[in-house]
Amino acid sequence: MQESGGMDRLPTRAGIMTGGRNPTELVTEVEKVFTGKREVVELAVVTLLAGGHLLLEDVPGVGKTTLARTLARAIDCRFGRIQFTSDMLPSDVIGTNVFHPSTGQFQFRAGPVFANVVLADEINRTSPRTQSALLEAMNERQVSVDGETHRLDDPFFVIATQNPKELHGTYPLPESQLDRFLLSLSIGYPDPAVESQVILGMNDEEQMHRVEPVLDREGLAALRRKVRNVQARQELGNYIQRILAGSREPDRFELGASPRAGIQLLKAARAAALLRGRDFVTPDDIRWVAPYVLSHRLVVKNAGHLAGGRAAALARVEEMLESIQVP
Repeated sequence: MQESGGMDRLPTRAGIMTGGRNPTELVTEVEKVFTGKREVVELAVVTLLAGGHLLLEDVPGVGKTTLARTLARAIDCRFGRIQFTSDMLPSDVIGTNVFHPSTGQFQFRAGPVFANVVLADEINRTSPRTQSALLEAMNERQVSVDGETHRLDDPFFVIATQNPKELHGTYPLPESQLDRFLLSLSIGYPDPAVESQVILGMNDEEQMHRVEPVLDREGLAALRRKVRNVQARQELGNYIQRILAGSREPDRFELGASPRAGIQLLKAARAAALLRGRDFVTPDDIRWVAPYVLSHRLVVKNAGHLAGGRAAALARVEEMLESIQVP
């Protein structure tokens, strides 16, 4: 079954952030609701600024939906939610042509993927055919139905979730499809003090009304242009290449990182630099985002495909980074 999640869209207001404002204001606004996990919010904003998509692998109830809805509200964009199940069809995601007897013509009825921030909940619960329909939209920013192409709105940001602890009735994403996600991370349980506040706090709708739009589409587009203009020296390109080469050493990983992973790593590092208030990349930017860019693209020797495998890959990447010379 599919849900629109209300397709939230707030009216544009005066004073919304333009490209000249500090993107950390967006992080601060999201933290009004999604508390106690600033680095998770920062990494989500890095993914958004870089024009990528985010994969959240975690158990239910830790705030994945809250993060997606709050971020959509803070950037004044429509939010759509798709609850994936094993019986879903691609048309349930992208839409279908509907025949109208009164006109004798078919009319396209858009699916829930036609939103700005799309929560693809439990993406590994649906069949590979339906997964591919969403992942094609993520890559091409468009869908095709009966030979007709329909462009998706800009921005188009997918936050997909999957529960790494549950294997029954799931269809794990293959490496080629995992590669469509710029970053992959886990939220984790909150600290005890934060969890107590969450338990005693307001309900979700009351909290959501506390969030004000601080960025509009034009402001986001301007910030993305700034990301593309963030400078990176040649030695940083060499540093990323050494990281890729380290991931291909057979004693560490069965599947190493591709050149495209290096391109994505630099893209994320540029967004991280902008978030930190700089127009140039440093090695610290690369080291910060590298585990989240690479861990879902690598296969660790003698590790499982989901929870154990991803955690092992994250730890192995961090270990690998310690062994590579920093410029």
